Amino acid sequence: MTGSRRRFLQAAGAGAAAGAGLVGSAPAAALPGLLPRVPVRTGLDRLAASDWETLRGQRVGVVSNPTGVDREYRHLVDRMHADGVSIGGVFGPEHGFRGSAQAGGSEGTGIDARTGLTVYDAYGATQEAWARMFTAAGVRTVVFDIQDIGARFYTYIWTLYDSMCAAARLGLRYVVLDRPNPVGGKAFGPMMTAGYTSGVGRKEIVQQHGMTVGELARFYNGEFLPAEAGRRVHLEVVSCHGWFGRLRAGDTDLPWVLPSPNVPTPDTAIVYPGTCMFEGVASLSEGRGTTRPFELIGGPDFDYRWGDLVNSYGLPGVEFREAYFTPTFNKFTGRLCAGVEVKVTDQAAFDPIRTGVAMVVAARTFPAFAWRVDGGARPYWIDLLTGSPRMRTMVDAGAPTDEVVGAWRDELAAFEARRRPYLLYSRPGS
Repeated sequence: MTGSRRRFLQAAGAGAAAGAGLVGSAPAAALPGLLPRVPVRTGLDRLAASDWETLRGQRVGVVSNPTGVDREYRHLVDRMHADGVSIGGVFGPEHGFRGSAQAGGSEGTGIDARTGLTVYDAYGATQEAWARMFTAAGVRTVVFDIQDIGARFYTYIWTLYDSMCAAARLGLRYVVLDRPNPVGGKAFGPMMTAGYTSGVGRKEIVQQHGMTVGELARFYNGEFLPAEAGRRVHLEVVSCHGWFGRLRAGDTDLPWVLPSPNVPTPDTAIVYPGTCMFEGVASLSEGRGTTRPFELIGGPDFDYRWGDLVNSYGLPGVEFREAYFTPTFNKFTGRLCAGVEVKVTDQAAFDPIRTGVAMVVAARTFPAFAWRVDGGARPYWIDLLTGSPRMRTMVDAGAPTDEVVGAWRDELAAFEARRRPYLLYSRPGS
């Protein structure tokens, strides 16, 4: 062995030893890649371990999609069916029960090839339609198991809401098998307002709600169902063990199953509550049709100067890499787009919605910028995503990022206080 190679290996060994010492003493946030992942048991894990005790002797309807799996990737419905639980029907949300449909699509009503069970197309279903499907399936208990990603405009939480309202009206029992919120337990962003509710925001919650689906179900049941459904639903949440609000998807030992076709990784989920706002910008692609949706943002009429401008803001926990991509579907199919790749460098410091606002503020200074206009009484899609026209009008008026974000400070604080009685898990600072 040469002297230089020996010195190199000795230095590498010393570095490894020093690193090993750090792992034992550093906080988890400092060295996330070197620390063991936190073991977490989902609601499904816990219910299956009880041999489905709370469901035995009942006819059950299951609201789920491909994310409803255990750590061996066995699906809830397949396991229940094999174990003799009586399933009256399965209800598929956006993208379908088995996940074969793209954004804004579903699989239709039919027979599941694996189990022979009837699968009802529930995407976009009204509460009345939910009630008809539950009645047709003859169910007395509804089980919900879907991985949410923590953003108000991610439609699964409104599948949860409308199906809960229908179950309440019919006097059914509703069981939520809880899963962690992959973007953590902190809330960010503006409040939905009554005049701008839609399928991407049915009720008054903030843009990144920071709650698990079990906590949201409790919140809905206490805050909204008595007025809308006439009464609360008989709700049971089978909680997670081991999760708390500082943990994100990459911090736990749970397997990741993409919850929709354009959220392939936990990294996508982290940025989604902010960069999904680019759905509301006609001149910029949100990266659909690429391998990094919601992380790659750009358009045919933009260039490196946009990324340089956003980087100059010094936003915490994030950098913007100059990037070029050609979408294979959705906006600008087959056209070269210039823009940025959003690179989160510190998840604890990263505010996805403030980051998204800053990117929009910077993009608005370019002549090519244009909002998406869909027509109708509420023509701007960005207003439905953010909950009101406020962000759009402030950006158009030239307001800086801090002013835009400051406009929702009080309503965010009020929401955090309102949700507190319904939380099941500890939060940062609690």
